[in-house]
Amino acid sequence: MAFVHFFLLLLSCFGVDAVVFTLQNRCDYTVWPGIQASGGQPQLMQGGLELKPLQSRNLTAPKGWSGRFWGRSGCRFNVYGEGTCTTGDCGIGLYCNGAGGEPPASVAEFTLDSPVDFYDVSLLDGFNMPISIFPYDDSGVCPTVGCDTDLNQHCPTNLVVRGDRGEIVACKSACTAFQTPEYCCTGPFQNPNRCKPTRYSQIFKRACPSSYTYAFDDPLTTVTCRDSDYMIIFC
Repeated sequence: MAFVHFFLLLLSCFGVDAVVFTLQNRCDYTVWPGIQASGGQPQLMQGGLELKPLQSRNLTAPKGWSGRFWGRSGCRFNVYGEGTCTTGDCGIGLYCNGAGGEPPASVAEFTLDSPVDFYDVSLLDGFNMPISIFPYDDSGVCPTVGCDTDLNQHCPTNLVVRGDRGEIVACKSACTAFQTPEYCCTGPFQNPNRCKPTRYSQIFKRACPSSYTYAFDDPLTTVTCRDSDYMIIFC
């Protein structure tokens, strides 16, 4: 009876009031997704997992959950989950447990049931791998957003991040690279009338038009859906 009671409790917590995220790796290399829940929200999968090429995992989040997903690359973890990643590293090993990823990283962001689901793909922290969000809604009208172009192949020289062998592994945003108010939309540029697209953000925007590319980007890049599950695809 105790098990039945526990099972019913799980259903009441997650059942119809839950959202399923399917994380799928379509890259030709292993990806270690990082997950950071917003303050006060439960951590999913302790904030990290491993996805080999063509592998998928389902995660369940309660409605009202908010947080972000990103891919980590070039990770080396021991049997205890200790180690680091070349891109997107959260600084505490395989399980990020609330820690965010180090820029540059391509990010999928969600705020669920508020009162609809809001979601977007953000390149404000730069780009390390393609990422897209596909909703599974019954109506079929909820939009897909993302960046499925490999921006590392189009990255301006002064934004390039290279790996140990000299290969391009990520592309910084101008804010991350230069840390100036006009690129970060801070200080006197902290309003949409002063902070405009730059030649760097426009490179990102041309390649990935449905992604956020700077702080005051088109608000339509954040879209909404209702009563849907979501697939997050890397590459």
